[in-house]
Amino acid sequence: MQKQAELYRGKAKTVYSTEDDALLVLEFRDDTSAGDGARIAQFERKGKVNNRFNYFIMRKLEEAGIPTQMEALLSDTESLVKKLDMVPVECVVRNRAAGSLVKRLGVEEGLVLDPPLFDLFLKNDAMHDPMINESYCETFGWVSREHLAQMKTLTYRANAVLTTLFDNAGLILVDFKLEFGLFNGEVLLGDEFSPDGARLWDKATLNKLDKDRFRQEMGGLIEAYEEVAHRLGVDLS
Repeated sequence: MQKQAELYRGKAKTVYSTEDDALLVLEFRDDTSAGDGARIAQFERKGKVNNRFNYFIMRKLEEAGIPTQMEALLSDTESLVKKLDMVPVECVVRNRAAGSLVKRLGVEEGLVLDPPLFDLFLKNDAMHDPMINESYCETFGWVSREHLAQMKTLTYRANAVLTTLFDNAGLILVDFKLEFGLFNGEVLLGDEFSPDGARLWDKATLNKLDKDRFRQEMGGLIEAYEEVAHRLGVDLS
């Protein structure tokens, strides 16, 4: 399957059409951004790491009965995926307090959240992805009540699977975001799961091994991503 026309260029990925109208090529670039694209940098090997990391995670979720758009790994930086009608709403699960939650509520970073929190955000860079709720989704028609309920259920199921997966690798899954879309009327997990969209801490030291290393100018970003991949058993060869 060959990529054809460029359809969309995001902050770290590019989407291409293929000869099959139902399939796309998702290309992971070496770009990294923070502050809604206000700060951008390139890190060698990042595209490869995130592409292979995402493929690994999507396969684990598929094995657990969570439907995803993933079809095949095409190359170090490209994957073949189903073409989804994307829902413009991000689902976020928080197992521990970090990031914007700490800023909004003044709670201590690392506070265990039991039960985990579920948040919704509108995908809109110009508006800095504002926080919304289920009522907004229904009123503005961003997603139906039925599909949103499915998204919430799948997000919590993914949290259960991934929390165990990372825990077994000596890591804490602090929080993460998921995006969903519709394929022939069915809700599927789309976009990506990588250290770009999740917070991952070392269980023993609480060392941050995710994009916060870039946001907070800590250095060692790609080395942290590779360490997480290595612990999980992701093939980076």
